[in-house]
Amino acid sequence: MSGLGVPLAQARIPAPANTDAEVIARGEYLARAGDCIACHTIPGDKLFGGGRPMATPFGTLYSPNISSDKETGIGNWSADEFYRMLHEGKSRAGELLYPAMPYASYTKVTRKDSDAIYAYLQSTPPVHQPDRPHALRFPFNQRQLLVGWRTLFFRVGAYRPDPSKSVEWNRGAYLVQGLGHCTMCHTQINALGGNTKSREFQGGLIPIQDWYAPSLTSNNEAGLGEWSIDDIVGLLHAGVSNRGAVYGPMSEVVYDSFQYLSEDDVRAVAVYLKALPEHSAKAGSTPFTSAQTEEKNRLYPLGKKIYAAQCALCHADEGQGRLPNFPPLANNPSIQMTSSVNPIRMVLNGGYAPGTMKNPMPYGMPPFAQSLSDAEIAAVVTYIRTAWGNRGTPVTEKDVNTLRSVTLF
Repeated sequence: MSGLGVPLAQARIPAPANTDAEVIARGEYLARAGDCIACHTIPGDKLFGGGRPMATPFGTLYSPNISSDKETGIGNWSADEFYRMLHEGKSRAGELLYPAMPYASYTKVTRKDSDAIYAYLQSTPPVHQPDRPHALRFPFNQRQLLVGWRTLFFRVGAYRPDPSKSVEWNRGAYLVQGLGHCTMCHTQINALGGNTKSREFQGGLIPIQDWYAPSLTSNNEAGLGEWSIDDIVGLLHAGVSNRGAVYGPMSEVVYDSFQYLSEDDVRAVAVYLKALPEHSAKAGSTPFTSAQTEEKNRLYPLGKKIYAAQCALCHADEGQGRLPNFPPLANNPSIQMTSSVNPIRMVLNGGYAPGTMKNPMPYGMPPFAQSLSDAEIAAVVTYIRTAWGNRGTPVTEKDVNTLRSVTLF
């Protein structure tokens, strides 16, 4: 099943007689690895019909139709044109693509894998739906400016294996750096909309979704140095483990992509991620300012009261959680990160770990946006970020109010 309730195997139209069914099946698997559904299908709508809005600091982009429709999709594209799009970031007509399409990662995809994805997309049902024009502000609607962006942030080139590393590490590197395009979220986007190479995987706010993607290199965030390979594999395959659970945009990634990958491929990803060099500042190394201390002291008593009434039943009196269904809050790096966006959004909007083949009936958290005020949410989030030895900073009512109206994902 896709994350949108569309059985991919059933959704395909019959393959042409001269098309290798094994190539199509491989292409479907690789499209899963690339999480193509996430951007090119509106939830609940037709598969790969495009039109999903992506709000950015520069305006709103709309994903294109990549179904097999010959008029409005890619049904008339050649395999060469499709590969050029992935590899060079250029449309069929030669236009430069906006980098919301992660061609800076997809350029690493091999021609063989590109051809397989192409064959799979050509086998999907045609969706007759014209592409919706982007709504970008001036001057960002001027495509010629992308020449400068590409000079700074884009290098064409397929993945080259590192002979000093294992076959498994190289497979993981290919998936993470290429189809997985993990740096798109886990590397901070700068003012020009590009990723800084020196800060890869060190975390950042996702402007399209208003969530914070934690650092994969810092054990004070989501760094994996203290995780076992089995812990990482379990989380990516099931969406929940004794080390935590995925929520927000990562929940969608697991739901639509990782749960369908083979155990070997997910393990390869885990091996690569665990080998990333650590970049950590000591947790709590920066003392509270006097204003932060005052804010904590003001909010803490109310937060403790709300926690006891609303949260302790699932997360336990001392924040130790009830594994594996309800994660611990005490000594939880994701609660203490410099950015407080994720815990605020979880209290506001609630959320479920993804329903996966290994965890088909996940437990979840109800939203409190309608029942708690900004002051009450600021109080309880401040409490969980500072109680039980946690060393996160307090949050303010303004922090909560800013996130109260953001788009839900």
